Amino acid sequence: MMILNIAMDGPVGAGKSSIAGEAARRLGVLHLDTGAMYRALGLTAIERGISPEDEAAVTQLMRAVDISVAHSEFGQRTLVDGRDVTGLIRTPEVSMAASAVGRYAGVRREMVALQQRLASTTPMLVDGRDICLRVLPDAPVKIYLTASPEARARRRWLEMTGKGDETPFEAVLADVIARDEQDMNRDVDPLRPTEDAVILDTTELDFEQSVEAVLRIVKEKYHE
Repeated sequence: MMILNIAMDGPVGAGKSSIAGEAARRLGVLHLDTGAMYRALGLTAIERGISPEDEAAVTQLMRAVDISVAHSEFGQRTLVDGRDVTGLIRTPEVSMAASAVGRYAGVRREMVALQQRLASTTPMLVDGRDICLRVLPDAPVKIYLTASPEARARRRWLEMTGKGDETPFEAVLADVIARDEQDMNRDVDPLRPTEDAVILDTTELDFEQSVEAVLRIVKEKYHE
């Protein structure tokens, strides 16, 4: 059975990366986490002393660096100029920077072109915030993965505390709400489900149930 590209969008903390990664593994296709690419740019801006709020400087930075991905048995590795930054891009500071740099038309244009090139070479499950609308508008399967802000914040908080991060839950919830506000109200491609996307709310689902729901959607779409 040939699996074509699958597009998945959704807000921060919906579990897109982990759910998409496992669903892609079971489907036998690669997983492209586009959010990690924006995080890599946000991290690079911070490291180089560039304000994520400086659109001109960030857009210039996007054109100057080489953001790429590599796939291994442990999932996607995200690289900037050949340096693996995978372990550095999941902090709250980088999350906000990623959301900020993702607002800019010049950045999104470059990223979308890069992501489309990657997806054109092999079947992929691609997740992010404008995949259904911009990156893979012709994908036969489109999924909008979401959950309540409280559920998303709790999942992220549990993940963070498991890594020794002592950030209070209230701060994580505030960050999720702030990211939603920024992503859903940006001028360029604001986050929202496309008309042809299947909305999957995982508020009451655990990880395995969420993965199974994604697989059912894919199966149903390919058997229409």
